[in-house]
Amino acid sequence: MQRPFGFVEWFRPGEHDRVMAAIDGMRAVGATSLRTHLSWADHQAPGGTEWHDWLIPTLGQAFDLLPCLHYTPPSLSRTGMCTGAPRRLRDYADFVDSVLSRYGEHFRHVELWNEPNNLLDWDWREDHDWLLFCEMIGDAAHWVEHRGYKAVLGGPCPFDPNWLTLMGERGVLGKVSAVGFHGFPGTWDSEASTWRGFEVHLQAMRAILDRFKPDLQIWLTETGYSTWRGDEAEQVERFRQALAAPAERLYWYGWQDIPRDVPVQEGLYFDPRHYHLGINDAQGRPKLLRRLLEAGMVKPPQPATSLPAPSLQTPRDHVAIIGGAGFIGSNLADALLNDGEHVVVFDNLARPGVERNLAWLQDRHADLRPMLADLRDVGAVNEAVTGAKAVYHLAAQVAVTSSLIDPRHDFAVNAEGTLNVLEALRRHAPEAPLVFASTNKVYGQLADLEMRQVGRQHLPYDTALRALGIAEDRALDFCTPYGCSKGVADQYVLDYAHSFGLRTAVLRMSCIYGPRQFGTEDQGWVAHFLLRALAGEPVTLYGDGMQVRDVLHVSDAVSAYRAVMGSIDTLRGRAFNLGGGPSNAVSLVEVLDEIALLTGRRSALQREAWRTGDQPWFVADTRTLLAATGWQARVGWRDGLRDLAEWLQGDAADRPAHFAIA
Repeated sequence: MQRPFGFVEWFRPGEHDRVMAAIDGMRAVGATSLRTHLSWADHQAPGGTEWHDWLIPTLGQAFDLLPCLHYTPPSLSRTGMCTGAPRRLRDYADFVDSVLSRYGEHFRHVELWNEPNNLLDWDWREDHDWLLFCEMIGDAAHWVEHRGYKAVLGGPCPFDPNWLTLMGERGVLGKVSAVGFHGFPGTWDSEASTWRGFEVHLQAMRAILDRFKPDLQIWLTETGYSTWRGDEAEQVERFRQALAAPAERLYWYGWQDIPRDVPVQEGLYFDPRHYHLGINDAQGRPKLLRRLLEAGMVKPPQPATSLPAPSLQTPRDHVAIIGGAGFIGSNLADALLNDGEHVVVFDNLARPGVERNLAWLQDRHADLRPMLADLRDVGAVNEAVTGAKAVYHLAAQVAVTSSLIDPRHDFAVNAEGTLNVLEALRRHAPEAPLVFASTNKVYGQLADLEMRQVGRQHLPYDTALRALGIAEDRALDFCTPYGCSKGVADQYVLDYAHSFGLRTAVLRMSCIYGPRQFGTEDQGWVAHFLLRALAGEPVTLYGDGMQVRDVLHVSDAVSAYRAVMGSIDTLRGRAFNLGGGPSNAVSLVEVLDEIALLTGRRSALQREAWRTGDQPWFVADTRTLLAATGWQARVGWRDGLRDLAEWLQGDAADRPAHFAIA
């Protein structure tokens, strides 16, 4: 059973919609408590009381609420700043008393100030020995306890045993029921110097508290991990470590990233770490930790867990699948594990839903070794590749749309990430073969092809091209950031065979579909269409819907990857097109027609303009692959679509988390 936990989240006046969305989301991931600030300065500002009159009861009805009472109104401050001590110290106790009278039915504990040894929260330059602070907090804590509530002393950040001892000697610890601890290992606390781990720091804290009031509780009132470098798997591991910490309560900071146009702390506006501490991004999109919490897949560290931490203990003589929890990767891993291979699945689980693929693999295969890490983490990539007897590189940022929004991220994952894999191979496993997943997008938009509409398809005028498809001798023509980043990676993989003698090959894929695909509007359109139809929801068509693709069932794709790997010594340094070929060439609207026959439901259609870089027609000529390996597609697209539909309508625990049959 998972230990209870809560979140830290500050809400700005007027954020009614965000508050309600956060409540629903936090409860969905299992949070039972919430720490939020009730700023004295905001409360006295115009509209502040009305805001808190709505906010505190709303939060208190949903959670065990811990309000943090801090920040002096500038008009009452000795320094004119909200971090200064009030001119009349007892005014703070009066404010606390008014909060208890006005909102006390909605909580049991109140936290008195926040990070008092942090200059940005308490101006100790005007109170260098904390005499003012101790008098102010001591009076407030006495009154809180007198009125039947519990006072929590705000946690210092970073942890300071000397400051905490001073609070005991001044009598403050004797007036509170719990003391907060703040720590952000891996984000601000240097693990090489000041950070010694929760166990060590909290033991030191316990020893001090026992000197003055042994029954005082220790609460982790703030801990978290910033994903400013994109390492969402590390945030999961830091949360797991916090769950195991010897403290009575855990408040994780925080729920949602802060938008970049919101100043965080004066003087620290340009520190990117402040803006990425949430388990959702600034637009509310879930990060890995939220998805795993919703799936019940996060447990404290112990000898065996349902989801291991990022492991650096990979077996040797293994097959490494980079991106192995993804759609194709999980199917490939399953096939290899069924044949007795030792498989390391390297994946950052960035794509929503793929954590279910990993759980599915773990349920089926005791020998599976997951490694939760990111392609941009050079050390982790090196570890995954070292000792491998073969490497499949399937990880990528896969959506053209996403690449147009954030080209830098797209490049970092697809191009630089692939270079990390190649360098790891060159330096640590030069004999291991690698097969890389490229894309038909390296051929560009095919704008030079003369096209015409035939029935419900766009087809080339060139009948020979139409009959055979695009061959590997087609000139590369990168288009869109996604096409560029994958094209760069494609060429690097081939060049490392020529420049360094590595045993590498490339498969340029068309549209792959099948079970374990969590299709979205941006990528995985066949599964997306089926999901929408089964849920009774409309489908958006970009363009006229008569774009043609040669769709390929994932079982055939897995066979192709294994066939190329099996003949790598004769195929090294070569690229092959991989798709369903002319016999599986079908338009989007034709797929929708077939889905209507399968499900008995015809999706309502919404129309949008053509997307940047969209090819009106692409069919792969796979004759080179056939000649080299004997591989050919065996699953017709109608049979494959039926197979996907049966999976989607199967066991509810096995299908996409967001999917519900209407």
